[in-house]
Amino acid sequence: MKFIKLDLLTLLIGLFLLSSCKDANTIGLELDPTLAVKGTLNNSLTVKSVTEKDAAANTLSQSRHPLGFINGDPIFGNTESALSMAVSLQAEGYSFGQDPVLDSAVLILPYQRTVSDVNSTFINEFYGDTATSVYGFKVYQLKDNISLQTNFSSDREFATETTVLGSFSAKISPNTPVKVTNIVAGKADTVATVAPHIRIRLDRNFIQNNIVNLDSVTRARSTRFNAAFKGLQIRVDKATSSGKGGMIFTDFTGSGAEANSNASVRLYYRKNTLGSVIDTLAVNFPVAITSGPVAATIKHDYTGTPVKTQLDAPAGNYNVTYLQGLAGLRTKISFPDLANFAATVKGNNPDSKVVINRAELVVNVESGTDVAPYTPALRLALYRNDIAGQRAILTEYIIPTSSQPNPKYAGSSQLVNGFYDKTNKRYMFIVTSYLQDLIDGTTEDYGTYLAVTGFDQSALTPSVVSAARSVISTNSTGGAKPIQLNIYYTKVN
Repeated sequence: MKFIKLDLLTLLIGLFLLSSCKDANTIGLELDPTLAVKGTLNNSLTVKSVTEKDAAANTLSQSRHPLGFINGDPIFGNTESALSMAVSLQAEGYSFGQDPVLDSAVLILPYQRTVSDVNSTFINEFYGDTATSVYGFKVYQLKDNISLQTNFSSDREFATETTVLGSFSAKISPNTPVKVTNIVAGKADTVATVAPHIRIRLDRNFIQNNIVNLDSVTRARSTRFNAAFKGLQIRVDKATSSGKGGMIFTDFTGSGAEANSNASVRLYYRKNTLGSVIDTLAVNFPVAITSGPVAATIKHDYTGTPVKTQLDAPAGNYNVTYLQGLAGLRTKISFPDLANFAATVKGNNPDSKVVINRAELVVNVESGTDVAPYTPALRLALYRNDIAGQRAILTEYIIPTSSQPNPKYAGSSQLVNGFYDKTNKRYMFIVTSYLQDLIDGTTEDYGTYLAVTGFDQSALTPSVVSAARSVISTNSTGGAKPIQLNIYYTKVN
């Protein structure tokens, strides 16, 4: 087919089409051959990559929050995360009644689970080992009222009192429902099976004195209660932890179907009713992002790892680069051959135009680095820096609306939106418009980056909703497949 008008070519840009090329790094979809991408394929341009530390991230109001300790990852070292949280009144002015006595108090931490839009199964971002690892945690009271804080950066530490209020040491089961006893006022207790969660018994005397025994004036307003109680912190207890460990993701959205499996401090107490009758009740004091802050403190230790080697000498020649969630590591990529490619195609006619019909960025996972429990991230994000150094989404991934159509939109297919392809062990992105703009000089490459993101989102900010990591190949040493650009182009004179 011969193109004689440029506007005819633009209709091809961004289409989901297959080339007849047999290279293993092409998309591999079975489509009508009459719809195949037209143009010449070039898949030999260099893609340069460098491992960088990612920036700290805001951990406030996240869809899930990390808690745990990844111990001794041979490539990425150690990662740990603690959680600091506000505990809210069940309701302003809540009364415990006459002569209340606390039986017990439990901190409930539900695992965050999302229903897959592909097969309707539950997915969670738990990352690590559940087979043999023992998870140890301790709970403390915060020294300062977390509700008055304004900085919730992932590298901020929140001071605590020294007294341990609760502890946990056990294997965990993020996908196993839990049986609990429901207290029903004036009736027999019932047993229910609720969503998976962790339960940590709290010091009874502390909760009696700092919640149950508070005067009615303090319990009348949330601000007064927050000033008195301040909040709780749960952090890793390495002395009672063992094994490779992992990262739990907890749900503080308060959206669970069962009230007693939402995040809360659940109190079981007795009070006098009708003078001599003792009634046992239960009440939840919520821990929810809708009623108070929840923040994560994340630490990465790369001492003695291949990651540390690259961070200390980024100009070195390496066979792989690294990506890590929890505001850990990102990979900067660049296309040093792109300008020469365009000049070569134009040849002796500098006024001709190179039209990119389709461009694919294929990111291959290094062989042998996809072994449980350290499996590759479920999804990566691709973004660029703008002239001000701010992170910006590529045009291909701006979702169109009726008021703001986007004919260059790459579509919603998981095959081209950075989701991990387990069969081919790779990620793929469409970069047609971005490369066209770089070739035409309508934009500059101020920095292009790959980063781990949550499976259910593609965020520009450093991700704190996934702890996963990926090792990506950068050259073909030993038969490895490096990061590759597949460019289908046409020269228009």
